Amino acid sequence: MPAILRWFLGLVVFNPIAVRLVRNGSRRKMHNYVRSAYLAVLIVVLLWSLLLNASPGSGGAPSYRELAEAGASSFTVIAYLQIVLICILAPVFMAGAIAQESNPKTWDILLTTPLSAAQIVLGNLIGRLLFVLALLFASLPLFATTQYFGGVPASSIFASFLIAGCAAFLVGSIAIALAVSRVVGRRAVFTFYVVVVSYIAVTAALDSLSGRPGVTWWTGLNPFLALRALLNPASYPRAEPGSLSGISALFLEHPVTAWCSISAGIGVLLLAASALTVRAGGLRSKTRNTRQVTTADGVVVGMHRAPRHVWPNPIAWREAAARNSTPWKILGRWSFVIAGGLGGLVLVAALHGGAIGPDEFRQILLAIVWTESAVITLIAINMAATAVSREREDGTLDLILTTPITPSVYLSGKLRGLVAYLLPMLAVPVGTLVFAGVYVLSGGLGRGGVTVPVRFSTSPMQVPLVLPESGLIVGVVLVAFTAFCVMIGLHWSLKSKGTIASVVGAVGVVGVIAGIVGLCGWQSGSDIQILGPAVSAMNPATLLYASVFPESAMLETVVGGPDGPTVARIALVTGAVFSAMIHFGIVFGVRASMVRGFDFTVRKLAGTG
Repeated sequence: MPAILRWFLGLVVFNPIAVRLVRNGSRRKMHNYVRSAYLAVLIVVLLWSLLLNASPGSGGAPSYRELAEAGASSFTVIAYLQIVLICILAPVFMAGAIAQESNPKTWDILLTTPLSAAQIVLGNLIGRLLFVLALLFASLPLFATTQYFGGVPASSIFASFLIAGCAAFLVGSIAIALAVSRVVGRRAVFTFYVVVVSYIAVTAALDSLSGRPGVTWWTGLNPFLALRALLNPASYPRAEPGSLSGISALFLEHPVTAWCSISAGIGVLLLAASALTVRAGGLRSKTRNTRQVTTADGVVVGMHRAPRHVWPNPIAWREAAARNSTPWKILGRWSFVIAGGLGGLVLVAALHGGAIGPDEFRQILLAIVWTESAVITLIAINMAATAVSREREDGTLDLILTTPITPSVYLSGKLRGLVAYLLPMLAVPVGTLVFAGVYVLSGGLGRGGVTVPVRFSTSPMQVPLVLPESGLIVGVVLVAFTAFCVMIGLHWSLKSKGTIASVVGAVGVVGVIAGIVGLCGWQSGSDIQILGPAVSAMNPATLLYASVFPESAMLETVVGGPDGPTVARIALVTGAVFSAMIHFGIVFGVRASMVRGFDFTVRKLAGTG
């Protein structure tokens, strides 16, 4: 075998690290469950979309044209869904690379082997990224079935897979770079989700605000926008081929090529930087919150920490206070609060000043509150899912169990402390809606223009630009939903051996429940009178949509009569109250179950952290 071929195979195919990761990962039931769930979700959504779009309006068998349109529409739905799932699952499979930093001995042993720096970096990447790529290849036959209906060219299928693959490669490269730098720990896995959601939302918002009717400079920086340019060339047109040159032609004429080139290029640069620094020790950061206590002669007699006021429940105080233990944590939390509050005020001011119109205002408002709510939900799940498992791993739980603190006090304290920490962040989307609601109630500060016509009704009627009561009802549902997410996270954190397993489990449960309820609320809200708006309030995402676009989210109720908008608002408020009651009921039920099985679960997992 030629030396160059042997070197290449040892670097990629026969890389010892990649072989070990693939062999061990293939034996884990969790990976098998993830792959099965991934395909199951795609299959169910594809069947649902085909049945919905292929049903002829006048009865009888659908025509070939209707089948082709159904195939194209279904392919578009699952193509977007595939990128969403890849963005969710790629950090999960790459979590092990980041988690290596939590145990420096892993790196010490690895660096004593004769493996080269390139083998260490590429082995970690390939061994974990292979599972993500396997998901893409496993779904290829499913995508191919849409061609039987027509309307779906093979080039679009492969291009959509290329977009998703480049997104997975970029996420994997970032994970490897973070692992090599050694400045983050296991909890940084969820930072992936927050960064991904924020980045996609910001670039999408900038794209919509650019003023161009089609492809913009931001399209090539966002996988969803690149996919939109690929699948919807009529509603999202590109620049005419040959009309531009240089980098402008790349971004505005070929956005898919731009996204793939940029993501792949950034990934390669990160891998190269990681290979150069992996044996240099990475970047290290340590913080100290204590000061030395010395005598008058300068002799150190111990360490001292300034006394603090503790709440009646010390666990609740610890959870709320420990999150603000470093300047960076304080800065990150309050930067989110201040930036979100100022953003809401600026948005209302832009509407009042005429810088943006009502339609643009509503679209931007919905995008902002959706993004903020998603980020808060992810943070809540992350903190709760690591609250107990982290203490089990570092031995803190063993010390707590020697105190008079009971399981009821412990779990109640965790719940109260985490929700208390998140309340200022929850005030951001709620406050934004309050600003908009007050503006509507005041008649645009006397200027008017705070209503929009209902375009789906034969009799003219107006609905508010934003429901004035939206801030109140969204606040009630968001707090209850956040408590629900925290409780589910604590449940998985208690029963899981490590933080990675608890985070994955909590995300899966919350995602499935919220997704099912959200889909039901989205469909029934517009198709069912009175009961539909109440069901929409069961999920924060559909409730936010109904608060900003009531004429679309609650169509049948709004256009059902002259009092339709009022009836829809009453049904929405009623549904919000029931939603909060249901979520709080689940919280107390799960907590009671955890209290009963606390001792058994802790003893069962003792020493496994």
